[in-house]
Amino acid sequence: MASLPDAFLEVPIAHRGLHGGDVPENSRTAVARAAAEGYGIEIDVQPSRDGSAMVFHDATLERMTFAAGRVDARTAAELAGLTLSDSGEGIPTLAEVLQIAGQAPLLIELKDQSGDLGPAPCPALIEAVATALDGHPGPVAAMSFNPALAASLAARCPGLAVGLVTEAFRADDWPRVPAERRERLATAEGLHDDVAFLSCGRRDLDRAPIRAAKARGLPVLTWTIRSAEQAAAALRIADQITFEEYRPALTGPAGTHR
Repeated sequence: MASLPDAFLEVPIAHRGLHGGDVPENSRTAVARAAAEGYGIEIDVQPSRDGSAMVFHDATLERMTFAAGRVDARTAAELAGLTLSDSGEGIPTLAEVLQIAGQAPLLIELKDQSGDLGPAPCPALIEAVATALDGHPGPVAAMSFNPALAASLAARCPGLAVGLVTEAFRADDWPRVPAERRERLATAEGLHDDVAFLSCGRRDLDRAPIRAAKARGLPVLTWTIRSAEQAAAALRIADQITFEEYRPALTGPAGTHR
């Protein structure tokens, strides 16, 4: 497996793009703003009914559009015709976002389709992501909470840095995930051996599995940082932050802002 490109450790990463105000998360404008200001960019992808990778966080449409129902129940054209909040923008494809991002570091989270982080990855989403990434010149990495999904993407794209998104997997946050699976994911038993990096929730950075992975040289990103104070604390362990709601400095002491 490829190593995480250095670009992801050199600049802070804008969570779902540089959104806020009238700029929705995971939108073309949010991606363009982050790239223009010199940040890395984190986005989420869901599959459309006809096999495109759509840049959208939730499995359902209600929170971010005026429509309802599952994302994967609609075609890419139908999703593009929906409006993100009041922005006038439709849901973009991964291929569109890659063009907008250009040379900016782009971190792609594949959203789990099983609902329980189980061992049944979504082949349509994996193929759609692989197809969109083919020939992209900028630094890219991908990750998922689901180890099976991450492993399947790594097998399909051996030149791509693929990581795991991790946290303590509390029962209240993951009610559909069986307790035994949550425990295994939280303790990371055998899960960190074949990944290029970790992206860990900031509340859970100071846990033994994360410190052990970092001691072995595995890069650790963290989410979601919302202030300079949170950044300074997180960067005592993590190598880079994923942020929103403020502007971290591109250079200078860890945890500063502009």
